[in-house]
Amino acid sequence: MTITKPAARPACANFSSGPCAKIPGWTAHLLNTDVLGRSHRSSAGKARLKRAIELTQEVLEVPATHLIGIVPASDTGAVEMAMWSLLGQRPADMLAWESFGEGWVSDVMKQLKLKDARKITAGYGELPDLSTVNFDHDVVFTWNGTTSGVRVPDAEWIAADRKGLTICDATSAAFAQALDYSKLDVVTFSWQKVLGGEGAHGVLLLGPRAVERLESYAPAWPLPKIFRLTSGGKLIAGIFEGETINTPSMLCVEDYIAALEWARKLGGLKGLMARADANAAVVQRWLDSRGFAANLAKVPATRSNTSVCLTLNAAESVPKKMVKLLEAEKAAYDIGSYREAPPGLRIWCGATVETSDLEALMPWLDWAYAEAAAG
Repeated sequence: MTITKPAARPACANFSSGPCAKIPGWTAHLLNTDVLGRSHRSSAGKARLKRAIELTQEVLEVPATHLIGIVPASDTGAVEMAMWSLLGQRPADMLAWESFGEGWVSDVMKQLKLKDARKITAGYGELPDLSTVNFDHDVVFTWNGTTSGVRVPDAEWIAADRKGLTICDATSAAFAQALDYSKLDVVTFSWQKVLGGEGAHGVLLLGPRAVERLESYAPAWPLPKIFRLTSGGKLIAGIFEGETINTPSMLCVEDYIAALEWARKLGGLKGLMARADANAAVVQRWLDSRGFAANLAKVPATRSNTSVCLTLNAAESVPKKMVKLLEAEKAAYDIGSYREAPPGLRIWCGATVETSDLEALMPWLDWAYAEAAAG
């Protein structure tokens, strides 16, 4: 079947799942450069880092019970810091239904070598049986599977009277989905995901139960300097007041602050969630009317509103051809499925993407599929 090439292209064709599209209207002129060339330990540098933390708490509606720190090495660094510092006191239930969750499972079982760690998994497109989780154990999970487009629908499955800690990788859920902090003892994310910030920095949120664990338990293994959250058995409070463990990029911090200020103007978390929901709905409406494509997440309540993953009723070569065609036409960049995921497409629908750009993309998907399937 021949389909006429669409006349209109998305104004911004950046649909990558990370780094994600910059905020609408972004230019470098939005960034405050007063602290560039200054020490991050100066009063001015620490003030800007603290400002980023304060805005994070406001926009994400993080309760005062939780501390927020900026840490090295993106979300990966934040998750690893939490696992290496907190795990080992209790058995651990490790949940995975896509590649990043599998990575945390591997690190706990092969690097930390916890003998009492239990792996609870599901294939791409599904959630594991959450009723099997033992909350006497520590529990590690991703809220939103970035490479599968499958998220937990809520936190109802998490026990309020749990004895273990919950460690949640929320990097593609923060700023787009409602996180229940009363059920989450540790939350991690990187601002290069949903807010389109520049990479290399992670954010670590600690609830009171996590702080209690840090101050009452020392793991059996040595901790690298960049993972150390305590000194002399006490939490290093400065990390959560703008004193980072290693040297941050103040330019990246300013970029994050600019994105947070933009989010405030949208109405904060509710505004961000509404934009992501509207964006994901554009893709789902298209999927609902196409017989050759489907959402990889089989259950509607578990479908991500950020990393929307598509499968195609076609040869494995078709999505790869589509990605190349769309990039050549400057209609969409970086929408191939993750290398370990089933062949298909992955379209980022977070709040920094304009709904009008997704609406403009849909006819291009029809055209590219027709061209690629025809060989």
